[in-house]
Amino acid sequence: MAESQVSGEGDGADVPEVQAQERRLRRDLGFWGLTGIGFSNIVGSGWLFAAMYAAQTAGPAALLSWVGAGLLCGLVALVMIELGASRPEGGGTVRWPLFASGRLVGTLIGWSTLLSVGGTAAEISAIMQYAAHYLPGIYNGHTLTLSGLALAAGLSTVLTALNWFAVRMFAQLNNLVSVFKIVIPVVTVIALIASGWHSGRLTDHGGFAPYGYVACLTALAGGGIVYSVNGFQAPLDFSGETRNPRRTIPAAVLTGIGLAVLMYLALQLAFLFTVPEHLLGNGWQGVSFESPFGQLALILNLHWLASLLYADAVLSPGGSAYVGVAINARHTYALAKNGTIPRFFMKVNERFGIPRRALAINLVVIMVFLLPFGGWQDIVSVMGTMYLLIYAASAVAVAVFRAEPGGRTAGWIPGLGWIAPLSFVVASEFIYWSGWHDLRLALPLVLGGLLIFLVMRRSGARDKAALESDGAGPSRSLGAELRTGAWLVAYLIALTVLSWLGTFEGSGRLPAPYDSVTVAALALAVFFWAVRSGVRHLEVARPIAV
Repeated sequence: MAESQVSGEGDGADVPEVQAQERRLRRDLGFWGLTGIGFSNIVGSGWLFAAMYAAQTAGPAALLSWVGAGLLCGLVALVMIELGASRPEGGGTVRWPLFASGRLVGTLIGWSTLLSVGGTAAEISAIMQYAAHYLPGIYNGHTLTLSGLALAAGLSTVLTALNWFAVRMFAQLNNLVSVFKIVIPVVTVIALIASGWHSGRLTDHGGFAPYGYVACLTALAGGGIVYSVNGFQAPLDFSGETRNPRRTIPAAVLTGIGLAVLMYLALQLAFLFTVPEHLLGNGWQGVSFESPFGQLALILNLHWLASLLYADAVLSPGGSAYVGVAINARHTYALAKNGTIPRFFMKVNERFGIPRRALAINLVVIMVFLLPFGGWQDIVSVMGTMYLLIYAASAVAVAVFRAEPGGRTAGWIPGLGWIAPLSFVVASEFIYWSGWHDLRLALPLVLGGLLIFLVMRRSGARDKAALESDGAGPSRSLGAELRTGAWLVAYLIALTVLSWLGTFEGSGRLPAPYDSVTVAALALAVFFWAVRSGVRHLEVARPIAV
């Protein structure tokens, strides 16, 4: 395969500009910098709550949920690692679906990614809620007050400013924050266990799985476990700014997942074994705290630990928001390269190698999500679900690149022939297990990207040369593009219907475990449909990839 095809760029007029902007990115990141980015993006506010919610949902069997989430995320990560090693590029997770599946899929995935900027706003809002412990009046129990909004806007601006300069500075600051993110949970585990260990907790109060082993699946989403482990893909979005990405990225991604899962397992064990006996009268479902580890520390007379935890409740989400601002800028930069948004936002600062215009527009989006409009919390709660679609689209992309005649990937991951479809199924199950309450809003929102796609087609805002240079191949008829990306539209509609029929907050018309089995069967069928469509798409694109 020609080199320009590997990078996803064709022969159009905008190729020199795209290449020039890409060359301005500084390749300053090494293993520890990338590992710190991945770990910091995983560990946000989730560690402060997930242990309690997982225990409420599955009891001690929540330990299995953490192990399962780590293994499943590791599986999905292998696919994304192969793509990052084969096609290192800034914002790669947004670019790969476009290259493999055309403009319709690229637009829908790009639109869902742009919406997920609200996840950073959620972390900033969480900081404000925790900071209300020290600054009464910024949070009224439901939304931010005017003073809270002003403080949140100021914090968003500071986080953007910290990302305004060289990526090396970003990595150094993030490594410092990551040290605290490791030290404070470790101190919490040691202090709680040293304060008192109640033996028999894995078998008392209803046994190891008091609510059945199916509850382990429910805990993945309902217990906040998927949300807590999510974010491992962060190093891939910096693949264009990494020294020796084929060697560094795989180790950094898997190390970040491993460290995070070990930390979460230790926190879950500490919670299970140190909750006072008198709070378990109604079983694990009856254990409820507004601030689980902070209040548990106060009950155990560990006031110094409680103070440390309340401080870290600001630091941990702050670190995740800091990384989130950087990642979102790479996504927006990639969307501009795709042509999904104006290419004005593709500009990379020559001196510092940072896509500053992308940072600026993301600051505006974060501000919008911080406004307390109706249903804001419901919208924010589905951000993680929408981002899971990137995992599914990436599994299709790696299979398409391998299946096309003369296709080439890095070959770092053996067994991709079965890992890719299994990864697609896993991502689909994660989406389905999120539940009808979230999916009834998330999936229609993503389908709203169809309007953007049609407007782009009709507006004529981009000329033919730009269309052919965005990596999706030569300009094709609307019908051809709809046929190429029809699998994603059908997939989203089918998942929405199955979620309504199923047992994860749905109507229950399709009982367990047949609902999850049906989702797996659907996912396999859609996967092979998507791969065939992608290969046909690349056969048309190949003549301009020289």
